[in-house]
This record gives sequence, C-alpha cells and structure tokens, in this order.
Amino acid sequence: MKRLETFSREETQILGRKLAHILCPGDVVILTGDLGSGKTELVRGFMHELDPNAIVRSPSFSLVNSYPTARFTVNHFDFYRLSAAEELFEVGYDEYLSTDAICFIEWGEMFPEAIPGNCYRMIFTEASENHRVIETDLPL
Repeated sequence: MKRLETFSREETQILGRKLAHILCPGDVVILTGDLGSGKTELVRGFMHELDPNAIVRSPSFSLVNSYPTARFTVNHFDFYRLSAAEELFEVGYDEYLSTDAICFIEWGEMFPEAIPGNCYRMIFTEASENHRVIETDLPL
C-alpha cells in the first residue's frame, strides 16, 4: 500500500482529479475512513475533472448517487446507514456493478461479502483537522 498525505480539502480533491486519469470503466474503489475523513471530497475532485458543473453530495441517505459523464457513469455508494448486505441487492446493487461505470463505495468494509474481489482500496485517516493520511493500492 502506498501512503499519501493531503493537508486541505483542496488537496484531497486534487488527488481525486488525478484518479480521473487512472481509473477505467468497470473499476471499483472502496473508500474506508471515519466520518469527515475526506472520502466524499475525493469523489468531488474526481467528478470535477470529468464535469466541472457536477454537484457531488454524500449518498449517505440515498445509498447511491449516479453521475453520467461524457466518458462513463460514476456511481457513488455509501453503506453507512445499512444494517444488512441484503438491502444492497434490494436496490439493484449488483446491476450497478455489472455496468461499465466507475464505482466508489464508502463504508464498503461493512459488507465485505458484497465487494467484488478485483477492487482498489483507499483508507483515510484523519491525522489532524486538515491533515489526511491515505493508504491505497492504486497506482498513484
């Protein structure tokens, strides 16, 4: 795992923008970390690179937000409020994964049985108010 550090929301978003040039359709990225650790900021940066007008919101209450772009669709999941993996399949989770979309999954570690084997991981740790340590297996 590679260790990265960001020192502001903007730097976390810049990291997301870099991912827009690395990830390919069908890729899945598991985002692990406490509330407020920067997971959604990373997705915000990713989307900004693809569509500067996209408004990215945490999918905490909706479970998934989908963002179509000229290149591919981005599905942003948040498992935080779920109590069982079965709830995922009731909303068609497996159908989202079977497309050529890029999927970001926050709190994916809650249901490891629902995570495909061929995914990337990013683990966010809040070192201080603006300092984030991000461990990843992505080729950054």
